[in-house]
Amino acid sequence: MALLDFFTNDIGIDLGTANTLISVKGRGIVLNEPSVVALSRSTGKVVAIGREAKEMLGRTPGSIIAIRPLKDGVIADFETTEEMLRLFIRRVIRTQFLVKPRIVISIPSGITEVERRAVADSATNAGAREVFLVTEPMAAAVGVGIPVHEPRGNMIIDIGGGTSEIAVVALSDIVNNVSIRIAGDELDEAIINYLKKKYNLLVGYQAAETLKMKIGNAYPLPKELSMNIKGRDLVDGLPKTLSVTTVEVREALQEPLNSIMQGLREALEQTPPELASDIVDRGIVMTGGGAKLLGFDQRIREETNLPVYVVDEPLLCVVRGTEKISNDFDRYRELVFKGS
Repeated sequence: MALLDFFTNDIGIDLGTANTLISVKGRGIVLNEPSVVALSRSTGKVVAIGREAKEMLGRTPGSIIAIRPLKDGVIADFETTEEMLRLFIRRVIRTQFLVKPRIVISIPSGITEVERRAVADSATNAGAREVFLVTEPMAAAVGVGIPVHEPRGNMIIDIGGGTSEIAVVALSDIVNNVSIRIAGDELDEAIINYLKKKYNLLVGYQAAETLKMKIGNAYPLPKELSMNIKGRDLVDGLPKTLSVTTVEVREALQEPLNSIMQGLREALEQTPPELASDIVDRGIVMTGGGAKLLGFDQRIREETNLPVYVVDEPLLCVVRGTEKISNDFDRYRELVFKGS
């Protein structure tokens, strides 16, 4: 196996609804791009992927369509996902290796067997020698540095673009988990619907995402902020600029955030008493893009009376977990399962 490793590169992939991140053994994280593909309507061929394609969302002429091939953490468009993966892998592995890479790829913990097989098949068809799957909360726990092999309970919340994963990890396994398909995308949608309903202002997903990232919040702030957002007035059809406050954004996000909090309460209720006592001592670790939402950790802290920690660079935790698993595969073998 050592000789085989010499001729190939193992790859870790966080195949996210919003972003795809790839790490290569010995090189670290080498790609962080939006999970977006622009296609020619006439030929179906890829025009652009990643950041370049995301810039086209909502702005394409009739001859080009920009799509996100993953929805709610799972593959919505198999062929486009496969092509996107193939192009991303080709971008990070410039040299033609004698042996195809082994890929460790993260998946939401709540997906079906069919959805799981679709991810594995996409990676295989994109050029993998072997495909191993690891659940996102487990990958995030490894990426954060949580000692997952120990007989102590650790709770992790990974809020991505398509799913929120809430899990208790102990003894190299997930003791209990709640996976809900409400996350970053639903927060963007909630902002769009709020502005449409309250101000008759139609804004695009990119504008809503920017508003969320800059002043999105889940708990009253010491100093409330505001930000201008541009859209189209639904009454007169003209372009319009509106000043939106953090209070309004917080109101807009209430429903999806309440759903995530309900999932957290369910996960805590399902936790065995011994592990629950560990969580009281160790607290809850937050990862994923949703962890960056202002005041969300404070809200969780207040509603659960538990310590809550937002890790540094929460967006990178899952891919760092796949990287660690790839780099020390024998140690983490029991955390992964073979793809199809």
